[in-house]
Amino acid sequence: MSQELVVEIATKTLYYTMIIAAPVLITGLVIGVLLSIMQSVIQIKEMTLTFIPKILSITVVLLLTIPWMINKFIEYFNYIMNIMMTVK
Repeated sequence: MSQELVVEIATKTLYYTMIIAAPVLITGLVIGVLLSIMQSVIQIKEMTLTFIPKILSITVVLLLTIPWMINKFIEYFNYIMNIMMTVK
């Protein structure tokens, strides 16, 4: 296994990890910022108020994007299997 192949595999691994995790992370970030702004405007400093909306929004995003995430994971798995078949 050459050094270029190892770098390519590592790059693809990081790429697919970021792509698969992005919907959940971006949702959590956006909802967190919006709730923080809302809390600042109405001057409520209760941290537990942000927990339930974040969990619910992340759950909804997960339910909507799980098929897409699974397809991306299968795509990555096929890529790794093709490399394993060609490298001896």
